[in-house]
Amino acid sequence: MTDLLTLTALSIPSPSSGVWYVGPVPLRGYALSIILGIVVAIWIGERRWVARGGRPGDVQDLAIWGVPFGLVGARLYHVATDHGLYFGDGNNPITALYVWRGGLGIWGGVALGALGVYLGARRKGIKLLPVLDALAPGVLVAQAIGRWGNWFNQELYGRPTDLPWGLEIDPGNYPSGLTFPAGTTFHPTYLYEFLWNLAAFALVIWADRRFKLGHGRVIALYVMAYTAGRGWIEDLRIDTVELSDVGGLRFNVWVSIVLFVAAAIYFVVSLRLRPGREDDVWRPGRGPDTTDEGDTAATAAPPASGPTSGPASGTTGEAST
Repeated sequence: MTDLLTLTALSIPSPSSGVWYVGPVPLRGYALSIILGIVVAIWIGERRWVARGGRPGDVQDLAIWGVPFGLVGARLYHVATDHGLYFGDGNNPITALYVWRGGLGIWGGVALGALGVYLGARRKGIKLLPVLDALAPGVLVAQAIGRWGNWFNQELYGRPTDLPWGLEIDPGNYPSGLTFPAGTTFHPTYLYEFLWNLAAFALVIWADRRFKLGHGRVIALYVMAYTAGRGWIEDLRIDTVELSDVGGLRFNVWVSIVLFVAAAIYFVVSLRLRPGREDDVWRPGRGPDTTDEGDTAATAAPPASGPTSGPASGTTGEAST
């Protein structure tokens, strides 16, 4: 009995509610976590982009493309891999649109978010790999902050544990069909991933400064660092998923393994083929220096010389110029 009281005193409580109201307006902890993560990622990405030679404000412009694409992609990935939660007998497909209830798949978000950044970058004349290298570390911080949304929703926690930092979960939030003895605490996987992602952020920033990574190698290192943690953290989770046993592992564990290997191969091959870092982050003829030089040349051009004594001569001179 004493051990149980001690364990309970040291455990991590879950919030009694993840929603607060300001008048009729609901403020959801999950949504606030996602929004805060996005804001911090943009701030970090902006600083890194300017340091790489980009213009201030570019990252905010690209976020207008990347964030909506990323949210749609994250939701599509979740719904595709857990479609039984939304479609079929007894389910309402409309709930697939209820993003605020949770359910965002990171790989769908990264894939479509990168597509959105690509579209925005092309419009602005920005090379894709340099800007993605600038943005990648901030995404790790955004993922770290966003994981607190799982704490607010009491979801995606791990197996039961007697460790002092076990997470308390209301029985109403247990996975469907599972029951546990009173006082059971669980691995706080949201906290594990929060700490892992911050450590991965520090690693990527250090490696980029130390070795001047370029040509997409920051992105590759981001993928390797994230998946190395996501694999074992995912294996701890007990939430109900449709693809919970694919060759003995959860589907997202396999995704982490495949992406880690692919990123490692890209890192090595890219390093051999294109060592160093890009000298220019702009597409040919699209950089701010090019524009400025063109404007300066046009402004500084001397007036056309030629006869000025008659209107006909003057007109001909302007047309030739």
